[in-house]
Amino acid sequence: MVSEEEVKLVLARLDSMPQNMKLSIGKYGSFSKLQLIKQVEEKTEVGELVINMYMNYLRSFKDEVK
Repeated sequence: MVSEEEVKLVLARLDSMPQNMKLSIGKYGSFSKLQLIKQVEEKTEVGELVINMYMNYLRSFKDEVK
């Protein structure tokens, strides 16, 4: 389960993406910036996958800095 803080953080990161950028998520297909934002806001399976992906990335970046 994802926290509201994680949702807010991921929404902020998605908002900073270029408008024309798309992200392909394996069997789920390709998503535009706005589609990803909607998925995260609605906490769908894809939305939670995106949240977990971003959070894992941020945690690994933090570990590299140490």
